[in-house]
Amino acid sequence: MTINKLSIIIPVFNEGPTIHLILDKIKEVELAGNIKKELIIVNDFSTDNTKESIMAYIAGHPDYNIQYFEHEENKGKGAALHTGISKATGEYLVIQDADLEYDPNEYNDLLKPILLGFADVVYGSRFIGGNPHRVLFYWHSIGNKFLTSLSNMFSNLNITDMETCYKMFKTDIIQGIKLKENRFGFEPEVTAKISRIPKIRIYEVGISYYGRTYEEGKKIGWKDGFRAIYCILKYGLFRSK
Repeated sequence: MTINKLSIIIPVFNEGPTIHLILDKIKEVELAGNIKKELIIVNDFSTDNTKESIMAYIAGHPDYNIQYFEHEENKGKGAALHTGISKATGEYLVIQDADLEYDPNEYNDLLKPILLGFADVVYGSRFIGGNPHRVLFYWHSIGNKFLTSLSNMFSNLNITDMETCYKMFKTDIIQGIKLKENRFGFEPEVTAKISRIPKIRIYEVGISYYGRTYEEGKKIGWKDGFRAIYCILKYGLFRSK
């Protein structure tokens, strides 16, 4: 499998003080096979200095392939991902949160089963492998495993981390799916719809996880967990299109 370009979709909301850090990390990554990087940043109507920080970064790195888009109102992470996915021009794309919880150096781990010709979709699991994982919230981990198990029941997959940020897709496949969820329901919706594609090849690799506390900027909460359950049932049990 030959890939010329990887599109990196980055939804952002109020990440002004730290956005430059993740952009630096991505810039330093050397992708296998000399694959080029296309960064697509979608600002979901941030209320801090996120836009100014991004514009300053782009101005200071004119040779860095960064595309910037913004919403005129806050629509949610899922909506930002929809925008970014629609703009991708690489053969494959990967989702990257703007915080520092995930390590871009592991893009090559996600790419490996693709470059070997085995995979169309690769999930990065925080629950397998021997990479570093920050010890944080017990009930979050229980909730995540419950949501993943519930999702697997309806998708007939055996993935270990449905809610992971790191998902790598063949671009034409993900662009061909009609996605509706504008907030954190994106994860169960895309998993349900991907699972129903005939002969789709889904792989999973272990990744690191440098989680944040709420004081450090973590945004997902218990309401998002209930929404995930609703979406699993909606797109799994009732096969909503």
